[in-house]
Order: sequence, then structure tokens, then C-alpha cells
Amino acid sequence: MMEQVELLERVRAYDPHASEDLLSRAYDFSVAAHGSQTRESGDPYYLHPVEVAGILTDMKLDADTIATALLHDTVEDTLATLEQIEGQFGSDIARLVDGVTKLSLIEMPHTEETRQAENFRKLVLAMSNDIRVLLVKLADRLHNMRTLKFVKSGGKRRRVALETMEIYAPLAERIGMHHMKDELEDLAFAELRPEARETVLSRLKFLREQGSDLVPRVTEHLQETLEAASIRASVTGREKRPYSIWRKMERDNVSFEQLSDIMAFRIVVGKTEDCYRALGVVHARYPMVPGRFKDYISTPKRNNYRSLHTAVIGPEQNRVEIQIRTQEMHQLAEYGVAAHWQYKQHADHIDGNQYRWLRELREILENASNPQEFLEHTKLEMFSDQVFCFSPKGELIALPRGATPVDFAYAVHTDVGDTCVGARINGKLAPLRSQLKNGDQVEILRSADPSPSPIWENFVITGKARSAVRRFVRKQQRSQYRELGRAIVKKAVRETNRRLTNETMRRALKSLGRRSLEDLYIAVGSGDIDKATVINAIYPDPTVRQRAGKILSRMRPRIGSAKDRTDPVPIRGLMSGVAVHMAGCCHPLPGERIIGILTAGKGVTVHTIDCEALEQFNDMPERWLDVSWDASTYPHQMHVGRIETVLSNTPGSLSRLTTVIANHRANISNLKITDRSSDFYEFLVDIEVKDVAHLTGILAALRAESAINSVERVRG
Repeated sequence: MMEQVELLERVRAYDPHASEDLLSRAYDFSVAAHGSQTRESGDPYYLHPVEVAGILTDMKLDADTIATALLHDTVEDTLATLEQIEGQFGSDIARLVDGVTKLSLIEMPHTEETRQAENFRKLVLAMSNDIRVLLVKLADRLHNMRTLKFVKSGGKRRRVALETMEIYAPLAERIGMHHMKDELEDLAFAELRPEARETVLSRLKFLREQGSDLVPRVTEHLQETLEAASIRASVTGREKRPYSIWRKMERDNVSFEQLSDIMAFRIVVGKTEDCYRALGVVHARYPMVPGRFKDYISTPKRNNYRSLHTAVIGPEQNRVEIQIRTQEMHQLAEYGVAAHWQYKQHADHIDGNQYRWLRELREILENASNPQEFLEHTKLEMFSDQVFCFSPKGELIALPRGATPVDFAYAVHTDVGDTCVGARINGKLAPLRSQLKNGDQVEILRSADPSPSPIWENFVITGKARSAVRRFVRKQQRSQYRELGRAIVKKAVRETNRRLTNETMRRALKSLGRRSLEDLYIAVGSGDIDKATVINAIYPDPTVRQRAGKILSRMRPRIGSAKDRTDPVPIRGLMSGVAVHMAGCCHPLPGERIIGILTAGKGVTVHTIDCEALEQFNDMPERWLDVSWDASTYPHQMHVGRIETVLSNTPGSLSRLTTVIANHRANISNLKITDRSSDFYEFLVDIEVKDVAHLTGILAALRAESAINSVERVRG
């Protein structure tokens, strides 16, 4: 428990001019406001804001930010008001407190997902004006995660951990606070995947037992190598956190033994040129692992992270990752924006490329049709690794890995994206769905008029591009629905031998619950209101309605349902009654980008976007359908994913396979032995999973098992 005196001493240690009166008043106000409130741990509630303030003192933040931390829960959880905060502590602190405060349940009486999205939307708006809002919010979340074990509800613990993993840890990474990001991820990992974490910990324990002093030995060896080359440096080594190891296994599709950075070593030198000298010495002394060198000094990450990364076959033939940086780079890597915070610096002065993503979030927010769509795009944006590309003028553009020329175009400017019609990559014409690589020079070919294609949504990666395409498509659809609806209504009225006038239509607006004729026509065109309802509203006279009803019944189309589609398939973009089949060549799963191929007499066959079988339809664009998974439906259904695995021919191997799958709440629907020998058995296994992320998690867990030699997803 941190007392008031200790908190003041911490702040005074790095800022002798900080207002002790302000901090003391904020401390006393928080204690009085929270009164006898307690947390689920049984501790007095006011200890939480005090601990949050303590976390921020480690970052050496200004007195206003520390005071905000002490007050951040008073408006949400006590009778205190923003007016009281402003009256006693000033408008700046009141604005910061309001930015951190969540929307109350009274303001948002909707689903948990909607509340989460709306809260995050408010946080983005606040932190785009003052980054300190995000720093307080992250410290608040970090302390909540440290005490998550005291929360009795398992559902609530999981929700908080998932929100931390999907939103707050990526946000910490985006502002360069890697130390906080690592702790948030590992705490969430412990709650979300306890068995997976224990598996990683047990493998790490085994490695330690095999070589208990390996890290200090390698550290000493690296130190001596640099000293022999007359390079003054500080060398430290550590084991990576369990989640970091697990994520690399899952992302890079490798086993535990194949990881080169279970042990990570950091070399801190005096000057930037010494970084490259040290790199040369390390590479001259130890063989480099091909493809693992990254220069984030000459091309910093978007959060301004700078360092050299390499992997080598180090002392005692161990694969190790090495980071080389200056002390200034190290401080920025650990504490990000907080490392170079200047006291009383106004938020408008905080700018630069590392905060470009905040402006992009504002653009996504303005284009999104609802809070959930905004949250979806933002998660997509924050979770991706980066590639660095250049414009023809040499401007450096950082994009998520897997980005396309369309993503590049929207990253340059929204107008460039809207008018994009083609691209040249390194001087050669390339398809717009091409994935960009590090160092590519990209030239965007433009038209005079905006013409984004709906098909772009199937391959763009960035949230900005996806939201812009959706906005344009919505605008186009609205126009098409309006014209279609007007034609439907005119034809229906004409069949009754009556003349349609705007005045006649306006009289029907109130009963139909529409504010304008445009809204009414759009509702009819999109199918929200049928023709019979419109005729009944236009002609209240029963005789006319009866005559119109007979005519409309003759006009109504007859739509048959396919025999093989008894349950709804969670796919958007298909008309009612169309038969749907999942392609056996690629086994598409929810979460993957998909394309529909229309076949006469059979319906629609759904393939993954990268399925090789699609090549045979390249000359038949009329058969291609733009479809996507309906995220509101597919989590409630199971789909089959196929894997191929090689097991050691030892007792219990098959049991480990089935146990891991069962522990991940998946079901084996088919299992077939394809090959056997004295040492190994090969199996094809069909697994019922919720989506591609579910299957990916199972694959990662299986790779962590020593009895399983290899496991891969089968596409054909």
C-alpha cells in the first residue's frame, strides 16, 4: 500500500517543481469520494487509483497526469461530478478525467460489445487531443490486470483479459511502451490460455534445467567479444515472456525448438554509429541466421521504435536474438511517449509520424457506420506487423504486413485511395491485390472520378482502407436502393390504375415511420418495407387495398429453397434461397477472406480468396460473387478444418493429440491414418472449429507437445 507521503516523494524525485498541494488535494479528494467502497479483493477502493498513480510515477509523468490518475474513477464510481473536478482542480484535469471515464450503463443500455466499442470510441477521441489520457488508461488497465485474480466471475475475468489483449496491449505497443505491453499480454494470456501458458513454462523450465546458467554465460561471452573490439557496451540477457514465445509459435508456424529468440540479449552502446560497429563485430564472430536481420534505426517503426535486430548461432551453438541500441533508444523502446515527455507540454505539440496512426484512427472513426465497425477496423489495424514502402518521391509509408497497393493509396490520402485504378510496384504494373514487401516502391495510377470497387474489401488490410471502401459502397447502395424503391412503388401504384404524386407519398410517410421520401424509397429498395405495406399506407380505403392486394399477389415472385440448405449459412452477400456449399479443395473457415462461385443448378460454392481452384474461373468474372462471413452468426456454428499431423510411435501420443483438441473445445469428426512406420504415424484429422483463429490456436497448442513431430493445416 502506497501512502500519500511516498507518492509525493516519488514525484519530487524527478520533478522538484511539481505542485505538492495539487497532488495532496487530489489524493484526499479520491479517498473521501470513494469512502468505504471496496474492491473484490476486499481492499479499500481508493488504493486502486493510488496504485495507478504509482505506475505513472515510474514513467516520470507530470503532476496533472498523476492527479488525473488519483481522480480517474471518481466520476464513474462515486457521487463526484465533472463540475466538482473542474471547480477544485481546473479545466485541464477535468478534461483528462472525462477522457478516461467510461460511458455509464445508463448512457449505453446495450450489449457488452456495443459498450466496449463506444467506450473505445470515446477514448480515441480523447487521446487524439491529449496522449496523457491513454497513459492513464493503460496504467489503470495494468493495475486491474494485476488484481484480476480476485474477480469472482470467470466470465468477467475472461472479458477483461480479452479486451486487454485485443485493445490495450496493442495500444501500448503503438506508443512504444513495450515493457507495459509485454506485461499486459502475459497477464491476459494467463487468464485466456492457462494450459498453453503452463505448457510454455514447463518447456522453459526444462531448458533451464539443461543449462541453468546459460543466459549469464552467453551474456559474458558477448561482453568479452565487444570489449576485445574496443566497443564500450552494456550487455543484458533474459528469457522471453511466455506469451511472446507462444505468439511466435502461432504466427511463424514453428515448434518450440525452432524459435531463435527464447533467449533475448540486448546490447546498449553510446552512439548510433556504435550500434553498427557492434553489429559488425557480432556478425563477424557468430554465424547470422538468414532473414532475421532488421534495421529499425534507419527505418523506425510507426511508434518511433529504433533498434537493430539480428539472430545468430551464438556461444555453445544456441540460436539467440540480439537487439542493439543506444541508451536513448532503449528508454524510448521501454517507455515510448512517456520517455520524452516534457512537463506541462500541451498535447497539440505532440505530433510526428509516430502519432500518425492516431489521426488515422480519427478518420476510421468518422467513416465507420457504427461503433462495432470502428472497433473491428481498429483491432485489425493494431494487430499487424509492418512493411515499409516508398512513394515515387521517396516518402516512407509504414503499413501492416500483407498490405496491398490499395492500402498504400489510402495511407497516402483518402482521395488517392478513392481514385485508385491501378499500381506499379518497382516500375512494373501489378494487380491491386498484390501483397507489398519491404522496400517496394509503389506508384498509384488514378482516375478522374472516385471509383472504389466493393471487391477491394476482400483483400485490403488496413482499417482506413476498409472503412473508406465500405463508406463508398454504402453511398452507392443507398443511391441504387433509392432508384429501385422508386421504380417498385411506381409500378405497384400504376397497377392499381392510380397516379402517384409526391403529396400522395408524403401522406404515407408517418404511418410507415419514415422521415422523407428518400428514406422510404431506400427502405423499399432494400427490402425493409414490402410493396403491399406501402400500398396499404397510400390507400387506406379498404376497396382500393383489396384490389391492390390481388394485383400484388400476382406480381409476387416465387422463390424456392434449396434442398441441401436446411440451416442458415453465416455468409453475407447472398440472396435468400441460394444453395451454399463449402469447397472441399480449401475448407474455408470463418475469419478467412472468401469468394463465391456461382454454378447453374448447384448454387454457390465458397472458396478461400487464395484457393488455387479459382484459377479455372479467371475468364468467367460473371460467376464470381463478393461474399463475406457474417460475424454476428458464425460464432454459434461449427465448421470443419482439416489438419495433417505426424506423431511419434510412442504410448500416449494419440491421447495427447485428442486431449489438446478437446481442451480447446473442438471436436474430431474424422480421423484417418495415411502412413505408418516404426517411428512415426501420419494422420489426417477433421476438426470441428468455430473459425480460423480457433483452428490456429489448436495448431499452436499441438506444436508445443513433444509427442507431436509436426502438424499442418491441409488445404487440398
